[in-house]
Amino acid sequence: MRNSGEADCKLHSPRVRGLALAVLFSAGLALSGCARSARPGQRAPDFKVRTERGQIRTLASYRGRVLVLNFWASWCPPCIAETQSLEQLHQALRGQPVSILAISQDQSRRAYRNFLRAEKVNFTTARDPGARIPHRYGTVKIPETYIIAPDGRVARKIVSAYDWSKPKMIRYLKGLAHSR
Repeated sequence: MRNSGEADCKLHSPRVRGLALAVLFSAGLALSGCARSARPGQRAPDFKVRTERGQIRTLASYRGRVLVLNFWASWCPPCIAETQSLEQLHQALRGQPVSILAISQDQSRRAYRNFLRAEKVNFTTARDPGARIPHRYGTVKIPETYIIAPDGRVARKIVSAYDWSKPKMIRYLKGLAHSR
């Protein structure tokens, strides 16, 4: 006959504790949305955000169009570095079925608006100070950009600053927009 202390020791062994922690960690990731990070070929996670101009945008708002979904902040040097090339991309793709939505993680509405004004940003922006949307996409480092195809699937993911004015990228986005 075992004593109850022996059973307790087996339940609290390092191996069992390690397994329990691994299960809890995995469950936490799944519940937090990290396990659902957006990867090329997968359906992009849905989102809902109010733009700087007061419009509500969701992933469905861009159905049938290519969406360049950029996560950034005004205090992020690499984000600042790529802003003008995103503006150049916006200008180069006027009239094409391609949209840019840049979602800022700025806590300060004033800093966000001052940045947009100073940089003369004309593409669509929104602010998500809680970083809920980037979190759903699995973003851990900004800037990070997801190119979402017209069918709602992630076509590409670009981590870090990028020169969006490159002719190769402009051709890629136009081709993706017209490849139905």
